[in-house]
Amino acid sequence: MAKEDIKEILLKYRKKIGDHIDETTINDSKEFSQEYNQFREEALGSLKTRYEKWCNASEKLITFSPDLQTTKELEEAIGVTHLNITPQGAASFAAILSFITIIISLLWGLVTYILTDVIAIFFPLLMLVGSIGILKYCAKIPLFLATRWRLKAGSQMVLCILYIVMYMRHTSNLENAIKFAAEHSNEPLSLDLRKIFWDVEVGKYATIKESLDSYLETWRHYNLEFITSFHLIESSLYESNEERREALLDKSLEVILEGSYNKMLRYARDVKGPITALYMLGIILPILGLVLFPLAGTFLGGIVKWYHVFFLYNIILPLFVFGFGMNILAKRPPSFGESELTEKVLTSPYKPTAFCFFLFGLFFIIGFLPIGVHIIDPSFEIQFLGTDFLGFYTEGDNEYGPFGLGAMILGFFIPLGMALAISTYYKWQTKDVIELRKETEDLEKEFSSALFQLGNRVSEGIPTEAAFGKVAESMHGTPTGNFLRIVDSNIRNLGMGIKEALFNEKTGAVYSYPSGLIESSMKVLVESARKGPQVVAKSMIGISLYIERIEKVNERLKDLLTEVTSSMKSQIAFLTPLFAGIVVGISSMIVSVLVGLSTQFSSIAESGGIEGGAAAQIGIVKTLFNIGGLMPTYTFQIVVGIYVVQLAFLLTILYNGIEFSGDKIRGKWLLGRNILRSFMVYLVVALLITVFFTMLAKTIFVQQAT
Repeated sequence: MAKEDIKEILLKYRKKIGDHIDETTINDSKEFSQEYNQFREEALGSLKTRYEKWCNASEKLITFSPDLQTTKELEEAIGVTHLNITPQGAASFAAILSFITIIISLLWGLVTYILTDVIAIFFPLLMLVGSIGILKYCAKIPLFLATRWRLKAGSQMVLCILYIVMYMRHTSNLENAIKFAAEHSNEPLSLDLRKIFWDVEVGKYATIKESLDSYLETWRHYNLEFITSFHLIESSLYESNEERREALLDKSLEVILEGSYNKMLRYARDVKGPITALYMLGIILPILGLVLFPLAGTFLGGIVKWYHVFFLYNIILPLFVFGFGMNILAKRPPSFGESELTEKVLTSPYKPTAFCFFLFGLFFIIGFLPIGVHIIDPSFEIQFLGTDFLGFYTEGDNEYGPFGLGAMILGFFIPLGMALAISTYYKWQTKDVIELRKETEDLEKEFSSALFQLGNRVSEGIPTEAAFGKVAESMHGTPTGNFLRIVDSNIRNLGMGIKEALFNEKTGAVYSYPSGLIESSMKVLVESARKGPQVVAKSMIGISLYIERIEKVNERLKDLLTEVTSSMKSQIAFLTPLFAGIVVGISSMIVSVLVGLSTQFSSIAESGGIEGGAAAQIGIVKTLFNIGGLMPTYTFQIVVGIYVVQLAFLLTILYNGIEFSGDKIRGKWLLGRNILRSFMVYLVVALLITVFFTMLAKTIFVQQAT
């Protein structure tokens, strides 16, 4: 065969193949994979990239190697979180940080001894114990990051499968479908999908399928339904029959939805025990144990100080509740996460940080007045409801207090200022967006029917641009009708295309009703519009059915967790602050009685009217009721008040994570509402019981004196 004939044949078939190859897509895919490193840094954030630098620098300074099992776990976690470190680097960083903590503890003890001639034990010993925890847990930071990564990525998997399925319904191309899902999914799953392309680009794998299968193996023990769904999608590539191909795609989405439902069913059954344990160990028992501290202080000769209680109740216990709660959330099956657009639009421009600090500072000054006034004028004292307002007492060279009712009431202003500042901060951040969020939720409930109508109108031969207006007329007066009317107005009046009418940052309909579900559906519509009206019609009808399934699963999941979430709401709103207020009231009565007994015995001993054995017995009793060992109710209730605020904060985060899968906007709104409400219940109960018991104790002592 002549060379000219061979060239002619090659040109002929090259042209035919070229007609089916999208050169733009090929170039975009190459550029898409090359952007992975920049996208990785943006997705990880500055904190994690700094952690990478610390680990790498520590490994160069001194190298520690964990055991083989830990090394294997760390390698897997590092791969999941896309960190550029080694297990040895993570272990070296933890070891150096632990060593620095030990040095600081020794220096603390040495400086304290030089300055005060007293050997400090509590804080140096605490830091030594903390160094052990740092050595153990800081080395496993990649494991904690991997758990959070999987939890967040898992919440985006349903939408990821939905993107891929909807794309492959009109274009059976796995590479482009994954690229489409990566571009429109949220972090961190979008980073995982981009890495699939990156691994092919750098030569780690020869094909996209090999890279994808390797990535799916990382989910083998965490989300088998995700792997099964992807394998069904891959199987659809080999089906020549169109109906069987679409059936496999539909089955893939059904598998991941059914898997999410079954996991949530088991979680709802298993979570009751851990939640009960959290209530008992982190809330009920610690609050009831508070009653013992006033007695422990006096009977143990003043060993128990206020800062011991502060450290236990405002640092150790909140950390325990936080860790226990995050462990419960880590086991929660993934739900459906929000999109970047939703978080961007629903981010309030208000940043009342300075005002909230000022508010807390003002209330702190008011709460600190009893100490400040006494420092300025030690002789100052007035009567308040028949009792000393400040209540400072002197024994020898030592001074104790304040024990007065007025001082305690002023002390409430410190935790109240903390509650007000936090509540105001979150209320201001959500005041302009929560109503929009609620309206968007109403739109989501009826959006599947709107998509179904839209698909039917397009299948009847109406252009996609005109179909928005037709469906908007039939759904007039509803949130969905308003959404479609905005799209139609942008197309008719502003001359925009479908994509611009939906996603224009100034007038786009998606920005007017920010929702991950709506955004995802409209992205599929825009992509389908490139293939023709029939593809749009099939896509909209199909996606409406998918959304309906997702909504049913979502509602069922909420029903399964109703018992757990209702008990959490009652703990936040009523039970926890009620118990804390009662305990503070009872403790104030105990302190008032002990102060009264101590002062009476001191008066008897100083009068000199009793001698011999009776005087010795009074001296023993006076030692037992030593006022120097008592913890003033002023400082005691400040510790308890801060603990109530911390519990309301932590339990609200836990409740939002279980009920709404960590919805940021709703979480901020709940924090702004719950913290102040919870503290006000505590304040009212503690104030009423304290005043009542203090007056009752005062009446008893007056009657005995007369």
